[in-house]
Amino acid sequence: MPKLKTNRAVAKRFTKTGTGKIKRFKCGKAHILTKKTQKMKRRLRKPALVDATLLKTTRRMLPYL
Repeated sequence: MPKLKTNRAVAKRFTKTGTGKIKRFKCGKAHILTKKTQKMKRRLRKPALVDATLLKTTRRMLPYL
C-alpha cells in the first residue's frame, strides 16, 4: 500500500485537539475590518471546531493528523 499524501493547504489551516477533534480558525479577519464591530472581531479571534458534516472530508485530506 503506497503512502497517502497530505493536502498541504489543509494541513496549514487545521490542527488536532487532545481529544481528537479538529480545530480551525474563523474566516473574515484578514481585511476590511473597519466596517466590522469590535464585538465581531473579538469573536473571530477564537478558534472553532470543524462541523460534523465536514469532518469526514477533512480527515481524508489529513491522513496522518
